[in-house]
Amino acid sequence: MARLRLALFLFLAWLVPAQAAAADWGGITPGESDIDSVRQLYGVPSRELRQKVEGHDTLQWIYEGDRAPKGFVRMEVNFGLMTAVGYRPRLVRYFRLEPRPGVFTKVIVLTGWGAPARAGNEKEHTIFYYQSGLVVYFDASELNAVAMVFAVPQP
Repeated sequence: MARLRLALFLFLAWLVPAQAAAADWGGITPGESDIDSVRQLYGVPSRELRQKVEGHDTLQWIYEGDRAPKGFVRMEVNFGLMTAVGYRPRLVRYFRLEPRPGVFTKVIVLTGWGAPARAGNEKEHTIFYYQSGLVVYFDASELNAVAMVFAVPQP
């Protein structure tokens, strides 16, 4: 009987497609984290910007200088996400990190997130695209990440 239940469980698990996990960093996961959790982790931002995006009120928190996480020049957290159940103004839509040189090298990115689904170039930047929602921009030497954008998983 136990074997039959195990076989049934494995069969059903195989039938149900796995949900893609969002790329996360520092306790922030786009589509899951909200204003309160970001405030609890990183405190009050250096600046706050409000704007309309596609007719919705959005909020951007900017952490820079001594308020940026250690090893980073700047962190931007953008709130306001359209979901299957409607617009959620308090959810993290995406966030952007600008690391100091040497903090996120190409080797560290490949070790931490694996090979990208796609890679490309934009001006002097090499760009890695991950289905988990992570986009990494490297400097002209392709050694250091200059920006990392974490968003909800992409098709």
